[in-house]
Amino acid sequence: MNKSQLPPTAPGLLNSPKNRAIIFQVVALLAVIACAFYFTSNMFDNIEKRGINTGFSFLNETAGFGISQSLIHYDDASSTFLDVFIVGILNSVLVGVLGIIFASILGLLIGVARLSSNYLVAKLSLIYIETFRNIPILLQILFWYNVVLAALPSPRQSFSYFESVFLNNRGLIIPEPIFESGSAFILIAFVIACIVVVFLSRWAKKRHDVTGEEFPLLAVSLVILILSPVLVYFITGQPITAEYPALKGFNFKGGITIIPELLALTFALSIYTATYIAEAVRAGIESVPSGQKEAAKALGLKEHVILRKVVLPQALRVIIPPVINQYLNLVKNSSLATAIGYPEIVTLFSGTTLNQVGQAIEIILMTMAVYLTFSIVISLLLNWINAKMEIKGR
Repeated sequence: MNKSQLPPTAPGLLNSPKNRAIIFQVVALLAVIACAFYFTSNMFDNIEKRGINTGFSFLNETAGFGISQSLIHYDDASSTFLDVFIVGILNSVLVGVLGIIFASILGLLIGVARLSSNYLVAKLSLIYIETFRNIPILLQILFWYNVVLAALPSPRQSFSYFESVFLNNRGLIIPEPIFESGSAFILIAFVIACIVVVFLSRWAKKRHDVTGEEFPLLAVSLVILILSPVLVYFITGQPITAEYPALKGFNFKGGITIIPELLALTFALSIYTATYIAEAVRAGIESVPSGQKEAAKALGLKEHVILRKVVLPQALRVIIPPVINQYLNLVKNSSLATAIGYPEIVTLFSGTTLNQVGQAIEIILMTMAVYLTFSIVISLLLNWINAKMEIKGR
């Protein structure tokens, strides 16, 4: 049968694959909207029947409970639940930033050591990775808090370092800086030094591209970043002093106390996440063709120069994508802090505040929005860095 003998296709809306695809998508979307509307209506009906208050007016009510760590002024007698929400966010950001910094440094070192030609170093790195990666993070948090830090001595028998830093079962006590008049100039000097380092690095890169000569950028940058604030510190009459902790009675007075909950959580998150970052670093280094390393050795470059100038710049393109996921996991795993009572957003807001106010819908949605915001910001920032690291085509 030839084409002229085939029956003609009947015109119609459903006979077109494109139209059918659009119709099916519209129907699916309407079904989702209908389900969401039904469950939302049912939820509000049940709330109204049980006389549960709704809205966000509770944020202006006095909280009435204390918080063991706050980065802003907080008074349990006058601060509101909105202040509790802000304190929880800041404490979550603090542990997230500290965890990311320490996990990145530790993961890089372990990842490089994993490929070391030294048998002992390579095997110890492997044991570290396989041990901490296969123990649940919650157990590690409880281990550091209930076993390691709880075994520290009381304040009277504290471990003392330089007679100004003390470690005991109540935390790490360090001197507190006191900023007096003129200290703002030190901060300004440091910001200017950072700007100078940025322009210096660009100049050094252009100089290297033109002449092929290396500029001691790291050493010069460190000198600028350290020397500039120090010079301004002495020129302005030393406007920053310190309040040293002193043992009075059964505890220390003065200084800054880093609570054991923060220490345990930072240790556990950093050590656990570093195992995955180390594997990403190892995979990235191994992805660099061996010919690149051999060519660098043929030029007479030393091993640390090859790693810094040849291997890592190429390996970063492989390392960054999986590391993004690990940073996101670290921030989300920080919600496990409620197991040891660290005052982050889940403990303070979805825990204590929810128990006092009882408005679960608003509180849970606000907490979810906080973690969603954290994840989006981290993803956008690191994806931007990853795009900068891509090899540009001609």
